[in-house]
Amino acid sequence: MSKGTNQKLKLSYLTKIMLAKTDDEHCLTMPQIMAELERYDVTAERKSVYADFQDMTDRLGIEIIKEQIGRETFYHVGAREFELAEVKLLIDAIQSSKFITQTKSRELISKIKGFVSEHQAAQLQRQVYITDRVKNMNESAYYIVDDVYTAINENKKIRFQYCQWDIYKKMVPRHHGDWFVVSPWALTWDDENYYMVAYDDHDEKIKHYRVDKMMHISVEDEMREGKELFANFDMAAYSKTTFGMYSGLKTKVHIQFPNQMCGVFLDRFGKEISFRTVDEDHSFVAVNVAISPQFFGWIFSLGKNVKVTEPEEVV
Repeated sequence: MSKGTNQKLKLSYLTKIMLAKTDDEHCLTMPQIMAELERYDVTAERKSVYADFQDMTDRLGIEIIKEQIGRETFYHVGAREFELAEVKLLIDAIQSSKFITQTKSRELISKIKGFVSEHQAAQLQRQVYITDRVKNMNESAYYIVDDVYTAINENKKIRFQYCQWDIYKKMVPRHHGDWFVVSPWALTWDDENYYMVAYDDHDEKIKHYRVDKMMHISVEDEMREGKELFANFDMAAYSKTTFGMYSGLKTKVHIQFPNQMCGVFLDRFGKEISFRTVDEDHSFVAVNVAISPQFFGWIFSLGKNVKVTEPEEVV
């Protein structure tokens, strides 16, 4: 048997074929495998394919399962790095993310589909096109996150312009195009948006900025400041007390509610909060929140049976 021109790539092509063409429900016979290899101008004998299967298992960690059905012998890839259900979960997360643009969503989903076979990827096609969610329009936001992480890892300040959308759907700089130079310390996810939490040494306070509104970002040579403020900084607590990432005066408030609504407060503030009894049907909780229009909007959205009872200035 004359050898094909791509013999040196036989293991690579065989791996590609088995991963793409087989799964727990789809198998190939040896003649079918050899025919697939010929498409890549690779010739193979059964014994060499068996040896390659062993190499795939031992060296690449790709298990090849042999199955006898009647007189036919079938082969397919066993457990994969990602199960189909896990890939579906990743795709759902990408599609539901407002932060990831439509273009980047398509790119990521295309790459993720490579974790499963062609047959399984066809099942994912329905998921790829069923959504019509509002998506972020700033294509550079995906890379800005990486720049922020770079600055944090290198302990450097970051410089950028902070922008807003105008009525023509264009991103325009705020504050007359002034440059912001701050010390980034964390990234957090809130209400489907990424925020950078940083120390502003000019105002001597912690601030946060929506990542998709940051433009022309650069990592500075100057070292970060604000280390003492972030030494014991609790990102989870910060997110719980700040509604919609709008700043406000941190205040302990008492909120009274019907007992059947306790899940609303556990979802918002976490399981560490304590409920105290008001009467047989009502309880109250004392929590620290940033007082802002967004906080009041959240309270009002819960209906007339939920009310703030302390302190007087918030009531």
